[in-house]
Amino acid sequence: MKLVIQRVKSANVTVSGEVVSEINRGFMILIGVSENDNEQVIEWLAKKCSELRIFPDENDLMNLSIKDVGGEVLLISQFTLYANCHKGRRPSFVEAAKPQKAEKLYLAFAKALQQKGVKAKLGRFGEDMKVALINDGPVTIILEK
Repeated sequence: MKLVIQRVKSANVTVSGEVVSEINRGFMILIGVSENDNEQVIEWLAKKCSELRIFPDENDLMNLSIKDVGGEVLLISQFTLYANCHKGRRPSFVEAAKPQKAEKLYLAFAKALQQKGVKAKLGRFGEDMKVALINDGPVTIILEK
């Protein structure tokens, strides 16, 4: 599983011109699920995300977690994180999980975040989404397990 975590001041996702989810301060997370992933990786990643100290404290040091600042997560499924571009000019996505498995793990990850005390809002799995955000910092972290 791959996560691209962006610290944001705000973010939203639109499908067919309709805003389906939006957050203020927090993380916009792109999540890619591979064929080799299972539910064991979810617990580790949810714990890491909920405790990652990348928000500034009163001394402007990255010392606070998303829970410390009362932030939210906008979680966006992103199979293209598993693009293999080594050969040719067209990416291969054979490492990405099939949609049924990917959606199950995507939803399980959102639930795990909620259980850790982090409010998670979702995009629409498998849809053509338009994501807008105001990156804060910018701070972008890549987590993989």
